[in-house]
Amino acid sequence: MVDLAGWVAALDQVIASIGPRFFRREPRARAGAYVRGLLAGLERKNGWTLAEYAGAVSPDGTQRMLRTADWDVDGVRDDVRDYVLDALGDPVSGVFVVDETGFIKKGLRSAGVQRQYTGTGGKVDNCQLGVFLAYASSKGRALIDRELYLPTSWTEDRDRCARADVPDEVGFATKPQLGLAMLARAHACGALTPRSWVTADEVYGQNPTFRTWLADREIPFVLATRNDDVLTSPDGHRRQAKVLATIAGARDPDTGRSGWERRQVGAGAHGERIYDWTTVALDPAGLPHGWGHWLLVRRQTEPGQGKTTRELAFYRCAAPAATPLRELVRVAGARWAIEECFQTSKNEAGLDHYQVRSYRAWYAHITLSMLAAAYLSVTRAQEAEKGDLQPSGPG
Repeated sequence: MVDLAGWVAALDQVIASIGPRFFRREPRARAGAYVRGLLAGLERKNGWTLAEYAGAVSPDGTQRMLRTADWDVDGVRDDVRDYVLDALGDPVSGVFVVDETGFIKKGLRSAGVQRQYTGTGGKVDNCQLGVFLAYASSKGRALIDRELYLPTSWTEDRDRCARADVPDEVGFATKPQLGLAMLARAHACGALTPRSWVTADEVYGQNPTFRTWLADREIPFVLATRNDDVLTSPDGHRRQAKVLATIAGARDPDTGRSGWERRQVGAGAHGERIYDWTTVALDPAGLPHGWGHWLLVRRQTEPGQGKTTRELAFYRCAAPAATPLRELVRVAGARWAIEECFQTSKNEAGLDHYQVRSYRAWYAHITLSMLAAAYLSVTRAQEAEKGDLQPSGPG
């Protein structure tokens, strides 16, 4: 039988664990009710519906808790990270994933909102963008950190920032800079180590500072890049990634063997994700001693309309030289875990259901939603250990 009482008791313990971050009883109680409401079967999880679920006659107290109440939002963020890593941490399979997601909004007053591209809708839309850090292992996955992206249309207009309660010291930061800020926090607390892996899409993989920061700390990475990225081979020649892919995947004239290797990277929306993979060595200059540097290429074959198309994806990889192809492929495949985190957090924990405009309130809501979603991931992992559910790790 489903252990509903045990699940409720575990949720009570999670909520109690963040209690010391609150300095007054009222916001502590409201935050607990808020998390429970985020996990309730409500169609929409905004200020009104969550207040009604908690038995309040208006959303005023809830809005006050998010916007101005005296509690340590970043401290709760750290509690979420520690909770996830304690329950899902695994030094063998763990991967840290950086990516952003969009929050479609109307109007111009929500902190950071403007017309900008969002992968959520696959187009330019009026939205906020949040940059997130997720942790994924064979036990499960969850979001563990977050930053709100503020475009220059905001940071160069301090009056506008003041109206949205953006602190004076908050200036413009690129998405890779926000990603590094989150990775730096994970590194400072000892969670991100040379035994860890980091993966991210080409926004981060194309950024030299992002790659250098990881290499300087001997943290291996698999970062997506563009097909026209110009890369240096060990012989000093510089070629585009798509040219190197042709060289790497060519059939060996002596053995007749192809340079491609078919590997599975886990289940997707339409079944198992199976691709062809190959690597080509790159110049390891600037990397730690004993490290290798590779271009990893993924080939997806799609038959249709009388011909076969082959779509390629590219990754810059750096790790100890003995790292096998299967490990690079596993880490590349783990990047999809953060998309599942976004989907679960939005569908099950109200990540995008908020109706707040201020900078502080965005962080407060997102952090509590992350806590709610983390509870779901940890509970699933614990049930999987009992044999009641299948684990949902990457690869």
